[in-house]
This record gives sequence, structure tokens and C-alpha cells, in this order.
Amino acid sequence: MTPEFHRIRRLPPYVFEEVNRLKAKLRGQGVDIIDFGMGNPDMPTPKHIVDKLVETARDPKAGRYSASKGIIGLRRAMAGYYERRFGVKLNPDTEVIATLGSKEGFANLAQALTAPGDVIICPNPAYPIHAYGFIMAGGVIRHVPALSPEEYLSGISRAVAHSAPPPNVLIVSYPSNPTAQWVDLEFYREVIKLARKHDLLVLSDIAYSEIYFEDNPPPSILQVEGAKDIAVEVNSLSKTYAMAGWRVGMVVGNERMCAALARVKSYLDYGAYTPIQVAAAAALNGPQDCVAEIRAIYKGRRDCLVSAMGRAGWDIPAPPASMFAWAPVPEKFREAGSMLFAKLLIEEAGVAVSPGVAFGEYGEGYVRIGLVENEHRIRQAARNVRRFLANADDILERAHNSVPAQ
Repeated sequence: MTPEFHRIRRLPPYVFEEVNRLKAKLRGQGVDIIDFGMGNPDMPTPKHIVDKLVETARDPKAGRYSASKGIIGLRRAMAGYYERRFGVKLNPDTEVIATLGSKEGFANLAQALTAPGDVIICPNPAYPIHAYGFIMAGGVIRHVPALSPEEYLSGISRAVAHSAPPPNVLIVSYPSNPTAQWVDLEFYREVIKLARKHDLLVLSDIAYSEIYFEDNPPPSILQVEGAKDIAVEVNSLSKTYAMAGWRVGMVVGNERMCAALARVKSYLDYGAYTPIQVAAAAALNGPQDCVAEIRAIYKGRRDCLVSAMGRAGWDIPAPPASMFAWAPVPEKFREAGSMLFAKLLIEEAGVAVSPGVAFGEYGEGYVRIGLVENEHRIRQAARNVRRFLANADDILERAHNSVPAQ
């Protein structure tokens, strides 16, 4: 048997795959699965954005190669968004790169910045690309527990002190996927202070900047004075405008890091289809009522989820932001762990969630619930969960008896 390729060997088994296989199997048997597992927006992209795509696609020249760092109109629109929303001025020529979604931008930033053996400080639990983008680039991850922003902040200096060689990149991501936590500008001031003290570059992922619920718009790290000297921010149109499949994101901030990313991308792609970029510019420059409407839908779903699941016997903290709830595994299933709980929940209740351990070892004991089903389906899921929890002892006994003897 030929050994696995080097970079593939560095990646762990994809934890979500086990749950996805089970989900597909049950659907194949005709089971109705209420799927909260993936953060995939189910709302339609606003009409004026789609109309601009269609209009531009009719241009005979539209199918030609685009620009790997994005057309200038889109980069200007991205800079305009940052000035309006955060009061941050960006040079669209040197401080803005349009990417094929925030995930691609993050992964190629890792390629651009990382030498083999470089140490990266990463929150845990975290969205998988935060660690594995750097692992694929040859980096070494120093995981810091991040079940709260305060815990993460307090662990950074300790991680630096116990890393050899010293780390050179620090990752922050708020509102957080998966934990849905929110931070204020003072948090970013502390991050920049620590990064300067320890000579770290900072990558901030703010893909959920417009999904918030308590009149608490998340700040940008670039609002901190001098942050652009050492930081870039990764953002996305995916959730803001329900454009996930369009793959439009951005990396903005430090000129040197943006130039490195542009150089890497110039070898890898020619940018998104031009009509998509023109439509993305129309999204950023056009009316923003749709953003408030999308936000209100997520808030309604959040409130419905917390209330309905609470009545079903599952207490879920209300997330302040993002399109996720980070829910403790119910007490009777705590010992079973998040993976087994997620599998049993699909099999016995027809409800799919993401096991917390898929986001790192410190995610154990939790599951992530995406606000990607309507309120009727959420209430239906809660009824299923009520029956599931009422039969917890029998379900666990059957699960235990079905495990093959060692």
C-alpha cells in the first residue's frame, strides 16, 4: 500500500464525516432529519444582488479571466464598507484583497506567512481552518483554551512562554464559530498590546460581523490604533447577505501581509467570476435593509431555539452573536461525550447537530447548533428532543449494549 501523502498525513480524520455519513444513511431510509449541523444559510440572496449578477453576466466579456486579488470596484466597495461600519480607512490598492470566501483567504494567508516549523497560537475550540490552514502550510499549532474570551486572552502569554521556537502568529475570531462569543474593542486593545510585546502578527476572523442580536455590533480589530502595523482581518459576505455559495470574502489591513497574500493568489487563481464580484460590490454599496432583515430572522430563530429547547428540558445559553448556539451536552449524556450524543440525537430524534469535539478537544462537552432551520422546524426539533431526553436512560443502555466487546 502506498503511504499517504505528507500533507494529508498531517490532517486528522474529518470528525464531521462520521455524523454526515449517518445523516445520509438515515435520509436514504426516508427519515426526516432536522439539520442544525452545518452553518449553511438557507435564506435567498437578496433580489437586487441577484439582478446585478444576471445583468453583468449578459455582457459578452463577462466570462473572461478576472483579477486574482479582485476587481478594483469590489475592493473599493470593501474599503467603503470598512469606513462606514468601523470608521477604518483602507487603501483599496494595497490594503484590500478580495478572496474566494473567507476560508480560502485564511488558508492562503497561512501559505503566504508560514515557514516550516513556525508556531501559531490558535484558540481551541475554533473553526477548523484556523488550525489546519497553518498545519497544511507546515506550521505547528499551539492550542490555547478559549471557552471564553477572557480565558483565551489570559492564556496567550503562557503559550508564548512555553513555546520553542517562539510563536509568530496569533489568531482571534469573534463573533466566534463555534462558541458564538462576542468581544468589545477593549479585548482587541489587549490583543494588540500582547502581540506587540511578543512580536506576533495577528489574524482576526470576523465573518459574522453583521449577525448580532443585542444592539451590540461587533467591533473590528483594525479600529485599534496602530493595529494595521501588525494585523489583518478576514471577512465574508456569506452570512451578511446570504451569499455563502457565491464565495466572496476579503482580507484587509496590514499592507505587507496583503501583498504576500496577493502574491500567493496570483499563482493559484484568477479571482471569482467577474459578475459575482460586480454583484458583491452592489451588495456592499447598495441598500442595507436586507442585512437587518437577515439579522432579524436569525434573532427570531435564536429566541425560538432557546425557548423551545428550554421547555423540552435542554437549557441552551442565548448566543449574543453569530448564526450558532453553543450548547452544553445535556447532563445525562455528558459522560457519553459530544460525538456519541450527536449520533444518538440523529438516530433517535432525527435532529442533527455538530459535536463540539470536532472543533478541538476543549469543545468536548458541547455541541454547535446552526440557526439554519425555520421556527416551525425548530419547534418540531424541540418536541423530538423532549421525547429523546425523556427516554435518555433506555437510549444510553441500548447504545452501551450495541458497542462490540473488546
